Amino acid sequence: MKDTWDLGNSVEDGTKPGSSAGVPPAVPSASSGQAAEASGQTPLRAALIATFFGIGRMRPGPGSWASAVTVLLWAALAYALAPSLRTPVTVALAALVTLIGIRASTQVARGSGTKDPQFVVIDEVAGQLVALIGVPLAWKSFLAGFILFRVFDIVKPPPVRQLEALPEGAGIVLDDVAAGLYALGFMHLFLHFGLLK
Repeated sequence: MKDTWDLGNSVEDGTKPGSSAGVPPAVPSASSGQAAEASGQTPLRAALIATFFGIGRMRPGPGSWASAVTVLLWAALAYALAPSLRTPVTVALAALVTLIGIRASTQVARGSGTKDPQFVVIDEVAGQLVALIGVPLAWKSFLAGFILFRVFDIVKPPPVRQLEALPEGAGIVLDDVAAGLYALGFMHLFLHFGLLK
């Protein structure tokens, strides 16, 4: 099974430029990840995570698609959880997605030769989860969380934009986490003043 994803160009017959016809490619080992990235390939697992299982390839607005799917998936999961577990599970998921997202985004950025590829949307998943921490299960809350996160992710008030300057996956993911924190703060202000009833 092929465990790298070629982000470069291939010729029509399916072989990569510079490869010999009839000669099978070397099977990458676990330690060859950086070599694969340097040659324009990304480990398949990293590509799947970074694109949120292909949602990053959707058009238009892959980040908005990823945020919307995150809200829907979280809503489905939250309804299945006991109320006392919802907030800690959201926090744990947001932290987990942030950590694995930084690593996967780093690998994809190296493999594509792009600082912040548009098809990398795991950062939107992490930020959207942050925006939903402690949010009641109601359509108005979910819609407000989605809109607030997308606004702050696009506007990027300080220090959101400055976090983009961090190296590799950290810069890709942490600015969205910061946008999620902005959205979370405003969301709870709206809830406190009863604006989402």
